[in-house]
Amino acid sequence: MGEGEGFPGALSAGVAVLVVTLLAVVGPPLGLSPWWITLLVALALGTLTLDAARFGGRGGHLLAETLPGGSLRLRRIAVHEAGHCLIAAREDLPVKRVLVGSLACLQAGLASGGCTEFDPPTSAKLPLEQLRRWSRVLQAGMAAEALLYGESVGGSDDRALLGRIWGLSGHDVDTAQREQRRARREVDQWLRQQQPQLEAEAELLLRQAPRLGRVAALATDPAPPAA
Repeated sequence: MGEGEGFPGALSAGVAVLVVTLLAVVGPPLGLSPWWITLLVALALGTLTLDAARFGGRGGHLLAETLPGGSLRLRRIAVHEAGHCLIAAREDLPVKRVLVGSLACLQAGLASGGCTEFDPPTSAKLPLEQLRRWSRVLQAGMAAEALLYGESVGGSDDRALLGRIWGLSGHDVDTAQREQRRARREVDQWLRQQQPQLEAEAELLLRQAPRLGRVAALATDPAPPAA
């Protein structure tokens, strides 16, 4: 389940176009040589090419996570993934791995800001109780964000996967929407009751998250038990 960011490449390209346009407009009046403008344009294009080839267009996110304040961005991702982890433990759904941050995802070959991976459902058409179970787990990241930040900015991948699971279930749309709302209410209520545990799990994931310029901290403390 991904944290759900969608357009790092487009954002980087837009910033580069803006910088080039500003240079072309204000450069000559400021006496900036056309050769310098050409060089800066080439550097900008080269940086975009390197970013796309080496970092999958996520270079801006890697930089943002490295700069002062980057831990705030990573903490929100950690909160999202911690929600998945806690509800998965409650539902007895084993977690394969948890990745927090663009660097961790790139090292795993994923173009995302964060990810919690599970074994896929054993069948395309799940019984109703299994659908409810997956509905709780898939919405837990968004619920955790909303609890601690007031809203969720991640989770587009979670919503898409949840839609596909219910789409294959054979149930009608009204049933799917009703069950998903019910699952979200259950998750919201449980996470509110377990907020200290959610925050502790998020802090543990944050300490383990790698960033450019430092390695991930080794986890010396045991993960808080899932109640």
